[in-house]
Amino acid sequence: MQMCGNGNNQRVLIIEDDEHINGIIYDGLTADKFLCTQAYSGSEGKMNLAHREYQLIVLDLMLPGLSGEEFMHYLRKDLKSGVPVIILSAKDQLDHKLNLFALGADDYVTKPFEIEELIARIHVHIKRNAADESSKEYKHKNLLLDSTAYSVKVKDKTLSLTRQEYKIVELLVRNPTRVFTKQDLYELAWDEIYMGEDKTITVHISNIRNKIKRYDSEPYIDTIWGIGFRLSK
Repeated sequence: MQMCGNGNNQRVLIIEDDEHINGIIYDGLTADKFLCTQAYSGSEGKMNLAHREYQLIVLDLMLPGLSGEEFMHYLRKDLKSGVPVIILSAKDQLDHKLNLFALGADDYVTKPFEIEELIARIHVHIKRNAADESSKEYKHKNLLLDSTAYSVKVKDKTLSLTRQEYKIVELLVRNPTRVFTKQDLYELAWDEIYMGEDKTITVHISNIRNKIKRYDSEPYIDTIWGIGFRLSK
């Protein structure tokens, strides 16, 4: 696994077992200042999703272990993630493309391809998804999160949250089946490197729970002992 780029903070996960093709995509995105993670199997790609959020995934189909189709099922059905996915495949038949779109793919690039075209498509899908995300509302039990207004309401009562508290709630509500470690939450909510065990996340989780309890006694955040936190079912 290798990381790249430090420019526009747009993260792309490249899942391609061919090292040469993976490297071409990596180099092209690096030059365009994307933050990238390289994975060479479906299982490795799945592992990366457990530790970081991505704005787009470039996915090969013929992968060792977990196939591209199985990865898509995990992404859309198990994680319920809407992150854009661009499929890479040597197959160009119409029925094959239609099957991939039915799985939840957003675009399809046939091998061999021009890296400039792939990068152009990546820009389009990230921009489109960002526009969609900016106007979304997320509901869980009696909690409503409005990502446009950056507000969280419980039973129509607005919670007074700090920036980090809001970000933690947003991460949990948008990823209802994912267990976040303290490191995950810290790096995603603070946008800083996690330096080790401290009480920062625990205190923020406690504050969020107390603010929700003012209006609703239902549990909203579960502690997964020894791992982290997850949205309550």
